[in-house]
Amino acid sequence: MADKYTWDLSLFFKDEESFLKALEDFKAYIEKAESFKGKLGDFPTLAEAFRFQKAMEHDLSKIYFFASMRSDRNKKDVKNAEDLAKVQGLLMKLGEALSYFEPEVLALGEDKLKEFFLAYPQLKEFEFSIKKLFLGQKYVLTPDKEKLLSAYAPLCGEARQLYSALAVADYTPKTATLKDGSTVTVSQANWTSLVADASCEEDRATIFETLYSDYAEKKNAYAEIYNVALNAQLANVKSRGYKDILNSHLEGNAIPESVFLNLVDVASSEEGTAPLKKYYEIKRKYLGLEKFRSYDRFVQLAKSEKKYTYEQAKDLFFASIADFPADFQEKAHEVTKEGFVDVYPGEGKRTGAYSNGGSDFHPYILLNFVGELNDVFTLAHESGHSIHTMYSEESQPTTLQDYTIFVAEIASTFNEHNLLDYLLTHEKLSKSDKIYLLQKSIDEICSTFYRQTLFGNYEYLVAKKVEDGEPINYQVLSNVMIDLYKKYYGIDISEEKVKPLVWAYIPHLFYTPFYVYQYATSFTSSMLIYEKVKAKEEGAFDRYINLLRSGGSDFPVEQVKKAGVDLTSKEPFEAVVKRMSELVDQLEKLLAE
Repeated sequence: MADKYTWDLSLFFKDEESFLKALEDFKAYIEKAESFKGKLGDFPTLAEAFRFQKAMEHDLSKIYFFASMRSDRNKKDVKNAEDLAKVQGLLMKLGEALSYFEPEVLALGEDKLKEFFLAYPQLKEFEFSIKKLFLGQKYVLTPDKEKLLSAYAPLCGEARQLYSALAVADYTPKTATLKDGSTVTVSQANWTSLVADASCEEDRATIFETLYSDYAEKKNAYAEIYNVALNAQLANVKSRGYKDILNSHLEGNAIPESVFLNLVDVASSEEGTAPLKKYYEIKRKYLGLEKFRSYDRFVQLAKSEKKYTYEQAKDLFFASIADFPADFQEKAHEVTKEGFVDVYPGEGKRTGAYSNGGSDFHPYILLNFVGELNDVFTLAHESGHSIHTMYSEESQPTTLQDYTIFVAEIASTFNEHNLLDYLLTHEKLSKSDKIYLLQKSIDEICSTFYRQTLFGNYEYLVAKKVEDGEPINYQVLSNVMIDLYKKYYGIDISEEKVKPLVWAYIPHLFYTPFYVYQYATSFTSSMLIYEKVKAKEEGAFDRYINLLRSGGSDFPVEQVKKAGVDLTSKEPFEAVVKRMSELVDQLEKLLAE
């Protein structure tokens, strides 16, 4: 594809030589980091140390963004992988050099730090990070122990690299032979579209099994990599004294355990899963299937034959936000400018989509655009992240721009809610169109609320097994998934050849443990916030923009509460179930007309 459809990474470094020079120059930061050791009790030295960290993190972000994004464009490029490994090596050395910092700051005491920020108000942006540090004080070890743990940090994160190597760098798309004798190449980027377009149940099964055959062939390797990830988390729990693995992922951002448990309780309850199971039963009957399989979820009850160019997708997204304030629209156009979006799939390119940015750098978007309606929604989704980043960057100092995962998905799914409503209300729709978009709305709840909660529930149950000392292998991992699919979906995936290995297909389980449940909490928050905006509730949009502007300046549950949603109760999650039930009833009625 033309250059305008790829990232322009020259905004970071104009060439390899400039990047390597910055990499070499960064070593001076590591030497400087060690010079503050034992001196942080002196206020001028502490102030210098904070200023040093701010400059260091900016330069580190620049180096890391460049290396990681260049690698994501082609995971098969060994040189890219080597450069990324060099950056990760610097991160390890930096962690060792700064291992004294948190213990020394904690030793000063909160009263002493309050005096410091009164004396140095220009460094007030560091106050919240210090507040978080004291919140987790009991989990910070002595300087010598912190240094020892930092030496093991690369090993604790090795599961991410191993998974990336096996699932992406060493992955080769496979060919499936369909019932009519034709063949299709099946990849992680296109398999759901192929399944949705398949003409019969047999072809759907063939396509699905072709994709998952890679996981079946390497199931022991994938299981061992996941075991490495789990034991790294357990080692962190034991070393620092967390209550359990779940607690270790919640404490840092003051997320009450009730938020996670309430979500799981509501989504997995008999009442919570009832509309989900009803939906799949409606689909089974309408499609004339004897049994509803997991891959049948991608079959549309009505099809939209329309394909979109990338330019058309952008225009549709822009039209959907035409009633929003001009500032919001300007940011939407800015984040989708040429050079900031890597649009199309390519050999070796990382699958999926994301938005990258922060530390005062313009956000970048990765897509794997193939022209489906889902790709239009993905563009709106990732643009939401980038718009969030821009609001945060213009409103917060550098150290408070990095918002948490917990609130990250609110802006992205807000855009999806709005795009769906735009399509439903601004287009002339046939019955088929209405069915298609109604199913799209239902499927969004299925995939973002139920499916991600199921995977969060999965992580929780598997973590308990590791904590209890139970052995972990592919069969153990698959059995937990079988039980959960029955509970949530009413589908027995043990009857499907390779579906129990779905845990190996989910990269977030390996890359960012206990990430996925936050899609569900964010979806819940964005749905309720969007409903308030849609109803033109006074101040609703302003509260939403203030949430985006707040960046990482407060604890996430409090940020969401200020925007109008209290996730410590079950009511918001129950509201999603209610909405799901209403949509399923509407679909049932429409199909009967």
